Amino acid sequence: MCGIAGFYGSSLPPQEYENLIHGMLAQIEHRGPDEAGCLLDDRLAMGTVRLSIIDLSTGSQPVGSADGRYWLCYNGELYNYRELREKLTARGFAFRTASDTEVVLNAWAAWGLDCLPRFNGAFAFALYDSTTGELHLVRDRFGKRPLYVARHRGAWLFASEMKAFLAYPDFSFAFDEAQMASVFATWTPLPGQSGYRGIEQIPMGEYLSVRGDEVRRGRWATLDLDAGPAPESEREAVELVRADLEAAVDVRLRSDVEVGVYASGGLDSSIIAHLAAQRTNRPLRTFSIEFEDAEFDESAEQAELAAHLGTRHSTVRVTDEDVVDAFPEAVRHAEVPVFRTAFVPMYLLAGHVRSEGIKVVLSGEGADEAFLGYGIFKDTQLLSTWHELDDDTRLRRLSRIYPYLRHFNSDDGHRRMLGLYRQFTEETLPGLFSHQMRFQNGRFAARLLKNTGDPFAALGELVADEPGYAQLTPVQKAQWLEFRTLLSGYLLSTQGERMTLAHGVENRCPFLDPAVVRRAASVNLRFGDPYDEKYLLKRAYADVLPERIVKKGKFPYRAPDSAAFVRSRPEHRELLTDPHTLDEIGVLDARFVKRFTDRVFDSPPEQIGTKENQAFVLLASTVWLHHWYVRGNARRRTPLGVPLYVVDRRSGALSA
Repeated sequence: MCGIAGFYGSSLPPQEYENLIHGMLAQIEHRGPDEAGCLLDDRLAMGTVRLSIIDLSTGSQPVGSADGRYWLCYNGELYNYRELREKLTARGFAFRTASDTEVVLNAWAAWGLDCLPRFNGAFAFALYDSTTGELHLVRDRFGKRPLYVARHRGAWLFASEMKAFLAYPDFSFAFDEAQMASVFATWTPLPGQSGYRGIEQIPMGEYLSVRGDEVRRGRWATLDLDAGPAPESEREAVELVRADLEAAVDVRLRSDVEVGVYASGGLDSSIIAHLAAQRTNRPLRTFSIEFEDAEFDESAEQAELAAHLGTRHSTVRVTDEDVVDAFPEAVRHAEVPVFRTAFVPMYLLAGHVRSEGIKVVLSGEGADEAFLGYGIFKDTQLLSTWHELDDDTRLRRLSRIYPYLRHFNSDDGHRRMLGLYRQFTEETLPGLFSHQMRFQNGRFAARLLKNTGDPFAALGELVADEPGYAQLTPVQKAQWLEFRTLLSGYLLSTQGERMTLAHGVENRCPFLDPAVVRRAASVNLRFGDPYDEKYLLKRAYADVLPERIVKKGKFPYRAPDSAAFVRSRPEHRELLTDPHTLDEIGVLDARFVKRFTDRVFDSPPEQIGTKENQAFVLLASTVWLHHWYVRGNARRRTPLGVPLYVVDRRSGALSA
């Protein structure tokens, strides 16, 4: 895992390239604190800060092809690199290193863009063809690794994190009004969005190629949720799911450094911990968050799992004050508006993991999207059949959707929800039927903005342009939306990759192995009860995990939100409503922000509901993003901390 940055087609004097790329890499050094390298050419400069995981001695970057034509700066891991290396060797390619990076390079030399569907990995890379002068920017199929681009004074800037752009002369950040409305309403930047004017993120499974003034874009991977043939029996389905997950964990344990596991106490990470523990020669290291507030805490399940598997378990205990204190720095790493604080404990956990000497962790991310683990899938199942059911049946099914919500678990609560659900049985947002109820919270958050227009227009266009989307079932559409919005835009990035890489830790997600996702699509809703989430996963691992974990049911990972700020840092009221700051931010409605903030700070915490909590965190994170990026305080003042290895193709010189 690493960070990459660079620029192409700059009008700046070439003698300034080295200092510029040095500054850009310094901005993201936390992603790769082990070493740094760069390539200088007449047309571009690009570089890598490296977190050494595979081939610690000869895997340095940038790496060039044997004939000097192709050059690669690579962020990620290619899990099936050994198998691809064998195929490339059989085709006559020679390797100078044992790294996966050189496999990516030679695969491109062998197959061009057609190499990408062969890759099983998490990656984003910049590949330069010095013969054609073409720069290719590529991102993995599920959007696990970030890659941003920006046009600035005729140049293309690119980087793993937007903060690298602060090192380029005269580059500045400004919020994009339309994108901010979309982010507030849908809780996350959509594919391509960044929240800022002039900056876009390469969408998952896509590439961008530049040669002179010519620009090409394309998609190399699509999300295939077509179920395909189902196994003939539940027993066969269980065996196939087990086999795919075992293979996914096997390749993700490939590393020249020790690999640990995030163990939340839930089913998904427990499965991963079980599989990893079976495959390691020494006690597996597991890591968890404990919350002071019992409402969020799963430490009892975590301890039981650790004892059951015999892992070396380590925890971070998080208080309200910890969340509030770390919030600004976590937002600096997130770079985008955030709708809840759960990413902050993950930031603290990653710091602890790194302090324990671990550079790589496996996590259970992706299981809920692949195996229908969220309540929204059950919502959609119920709403799409609503008119076929009587009220007694609707009530029984409602009682099984959110069993972990206390206010939901009573006859009175279920009847109130019955009235709420009746409002969402018809599609009023074209193509977005499954998420209409969720977006009500987003509509409230969007009231913090001056101008929202239609905050769902961008998402509506995304689904309207997606081939095959209209033919998906309602639940598959919900699944598609989760993959393309909240998973890639928040869970894998803000709560996942950004928080781990802030401390130089790489996260790997076996449930997002392409074979596992395809298998899940073939078994979902084919067996068991559609209101028993992740039925087949429970069946597959009920005999090897503690009964308490298998039978507990869904317990979403959450953290204290507005109440933490109100209780521990009342001065945030003034911070969030400062007229000068709100005027500078520009996109916020200062009068509504003031009324809303006063209500949050003056009301008992139990009277602040989910939609107010989400709006509060979106507001607080926007104020801090303004501080870090629009005002430019995220610009690093110190140089790169590791020597920069330089390949200068203009002179043929190498230096360090």
